[in-house]
Amino acid sequence: MTARPLVGVLALQGDVREHRAMLERSGAETLAVRRPEEVERLDGIVIPGGESTTISKLARIFGVLDPLREALRAGLPGFGTCAGMIMLADHIEGGVAGQETFGGLDVVVRRNAFGRQVDSFEADLAVTGFDSPFHAMFIRAPWVEKVGQSVEVVARVSDVHDADRADAVGRIVAVRQGSLLATSFHPEITGDPRIHGLFVDMVRAAGG
Repeated sequence: MTARPLVGVLALQGDVREHRAMLERSGAETLAVRRPEEVERLDGIVIPGGESTTISKLARIFGVLDPLREALRAGLPGFGTCAGMIMLADHIEGGVAGQETFGGLDVVVRRNAFGRQVDSFEADLAVTGFDSPFHAMFIRAPWVEKVGQSVEVVARVSDVHDADRADAVGRIVAVRQGSLLATSFHPEITGDPRIHGLFVDMVRAAGG
């Protein structure tokens, strides 16, 4: 693999431009992914936030759901944020009937666990491997209810700035399993590239 791996951003919904900017700051080349043939070129894929049921339907319409599912199963590194976390989960609580995911993460994710748009909040997270807290933005965010034995918990909410969000404390909001990474929050809008840098390092490691 070259020093600048090619990381795709699934461009069906969400902060595609912001994710690409963070990835490029972290040393990757990027590609907006909408077609099946683009999946074959990738060293890694980012699945942005949005609405997980809509992403699922659009991925099926655009013909990328099965190719991405197969590529992730074969070892393509993937990083999902917010709804992207739901799309990487093997199991969903609060989903709709027939909702499809790419899968790969042995977790149970609760959809819209932190509430509606008006319930958005911020928190400083202790992230495994980081020497200082990561300031995270949660917008209609899911949380992880259960993890499988091979899943590493990367971050939990340990404190909140908003006293009304005491229910958030202790919740799992970032996980890693092999070459897959997922966060409940939106690291692409914080100005802090460390989460994306972690993923780019994972992509490089996966490529040997």
